[in-house]
Amino acid sequence: MSSAARSTPVTELAPSPAEPLAHQVLAGLAQHRIATTSQLRRMLRPNGTRQLMSRVLNRLRSDGLVERTVLPDANRTRTNAWYLTPDGARLTRDLPVLRGRPPYPITSTTAASLKTPHTLAVVRAHLAFAADARRLGHEHGPFDWIPEVSHSIGDGERIVADALMYYTVTDSNRRRKLRAFIEVDRTTMSGERLAVKLIEYARLFHYEAQPAGRRRQASTGPAWQRRYPVFPRVLFVLTGAPRARLENRTNDLQAMVTHHPLVAGLARQARLGAAVLEDLEQHGPTHDLWTPLTGGTPRPWTDL
Repeated sequence: MSSAARSTPVTELAPSPAEPLAHQVLAGLAQHRIATTSQLRRMLRPNGTRQLMSRVLNRLRSDGLVERTVLPDANRTRTNAWYLTPDGARLTRDLPVLRGRPPYPITSTTAASLKTPHTLAVVRAHLAFAADARRLGHEHGPFDWIPEVSHSIGDGERIVADALMYYTVTDSNRRRKLRAFIEVDRTTMSGERLAVKLIEYARLFHYEAQPAGRRRQASTGPAWQRRYPVFPRVLFVLTGAPRARLENRTNDLQAMVTHHPLVAGLARQARLGAAVLEDLEQHGPTHDLWTPLTGGTPRPWTDL
């Protein structure tokens, strides 16, 4: 088989060029909040040039639909991060791919500067999964990664995942539809506070909503079953610190699974893992990079 034939799945599963790139850029920024020129190219036109993406972005900026902030860089290279203006956000509000999703637009330079580091790290994680999917012929596109997904966990509290990922593994004639909650940790909080996030996911797993103003009725099952056929995997993506410190944070997550009874119950039913973002970018998420939080040797996220 020729090299061109082997590369066919990659080009087929890249975002379709049939829709105007400008429309895809607006939808991508509405979905992901903020992204650099390079990230948008890899997301929407992985085989395209940076110049093509820059031309589209500059035209949208001239039309008043997007704006940019310049990222600080130790090497003094100019990197633009793009976000929607209020006019751009209004224009994308009723896009079919975004229907039913609450808008969280970044519509000022100040808001962009506050959200940029974490949001761009979340986009980096998405791009690692997307590149792996194209390489393997799996299905995972720009709109299969939904940032800031919120769920009630009772007592008026909510858990907000950094992202919810939809991913379809295709092996010969078999298709596996997988979902995962993604938590991107940039080492900006203590390892203990990060591990507490597992308690919130355990509460989500057990939470049963009750209609307001009614007596407690027979259980209809956990509330998450209204949205998912099985509870999504919970994947922690770690970055922003030396390797030894990131390993300590993985140990903190494993200790929470061992010592907290509610989290231990979650771990018996759901797949939990942690990996380093830079490893995912270098090798791909389907390599043996994910440490199971229940213990064991590293493995692909699909095999947790």
